[in-house]
Amino acid sequence: MKKFLIGLLIVAGIGVAGLKIADAVVLGGDDYYVQITTNGEKLVQKDDKNQEVITYQYTLPGFNKEGAEKELEFEGMQTRPLRKNAYLKVVWNKNKGVTGYEEVEKSAIPKAAQEKLTKG
Repeated sequence: MKKFLIGLLIVAGIGVAGLKIADAVVLGGDDYYVQITTNGEKLVQKDDKNQEVITYQYTLPGFNKEGAEKELEFEGMQTRPLRKNAYLKVVWNKNKGVTGYEEVEKSAIPKAAQEKLTKG
């Protein structure tokens, strides 16, 4: 019984570690900062129930905390464009592209990225 419990704990530990690694690889990523400078491109698509779904697609330069640039493509998941001049922290994953974003204050952006955003 003791060996069984030890084996079970080892398997559970390996499973938890594997899930954490998978989460980091699939959902995690690098932070980039962008400023919304356009209204985006309006996309109208149909869902499974044949109802219209409206999103806005953006292609904008993003900068990481060191100031390195990457062109980022993502969709604003709203029926209206994202707020012009808003700053976003965008999570970019090498396997999935942009996996999420959130609006941030300019003061929350690392200095190197902030300098690049204000030059553009």
